[in-house]
Formats: sequence, C-alpha cells, structure tokens
Amino acid sequence: MQSYTIGQAARLLGVSPDTVRRWADGGRVATHREESGRRLIDGRDLAAFSVEVAQSGTGEDDPSYTSARNAFPGIVTAVKLGDVAAQVEIQAGPHRLVSLLTREAVEELGLEVGMEATARVKSTSVHIDRT
Repeated sequence: MQSYTIGQAARLLGVSPDTVRRWADGGRVATHREESGRRLIDGRDLAAFSVEVAQSGTGEDDPSYTSARNAFPGIVTAVKLGDVAAQVEIQAGPHRLVSLLTREAVEELGLEVGMEATARVKSTSVHIDRT
C-alpha cells in the first residue's frame, strides 16, 4: 500500500503541512516513520481521514484547489466494480468527486483505495488520471 509524506497528505487534504503535523501529533491521523525518520501516513488511513475532514468541515478556510484547468488531485476513497462499469470516488481537499467509468479502465489504471489520483472535469464528464 502506498504511504504519503506529511507534505503530500497536506496537498491532498487541501491544508498546510503544519496542520497535518498538528493532527498527527494530536492522534487524529496515524503516522509511522520510515528508516530516514520521515513521518508517513498509510494510504488507507489517509483516505478514511480525508472523508472525515471533508464531512466535518475542519479543513483550512483558504482552499488550495481552484477550477483552473479543471484538475482535482486527491486520494481514492472508494472503488466499486460491476461486471462492465465501475464507480470511483476521489476526495480532493473539501471536494468529493465520483466518476462512472468502465471496469477495464479501473483495472488498467490499477486504481485502489488510498491511491493518489487526479479527477479531471470536462463539462459533465469526470476523467481519472493515475498520478
């Protein structure tokens, strides 16, 4: 499973690295240290926490995402596979985006909960890019 640094988590949550450090120090999100001493957050833990933050509205007031170029980098919070179609949810800061796409596309991208991804919005379509 992918892990995220404090800085990467901050970008995905739409807050400052200091905010993520305070949340980690306060026990709101679990971290572990790699051999070099950097703090990391497990992707599944970050996915669950990003949903909690968005629902509670405890992010920073100044959002770090805009609609410029319609790209929303975030973290995959749910993947639901059907026989032909699939549904992927991404939490991008305070924004929850849902895309309906083919199962084949999800499998080719290797999308899983906790993975970093970017939702690109064009008119009424949402396209997912693995990052």
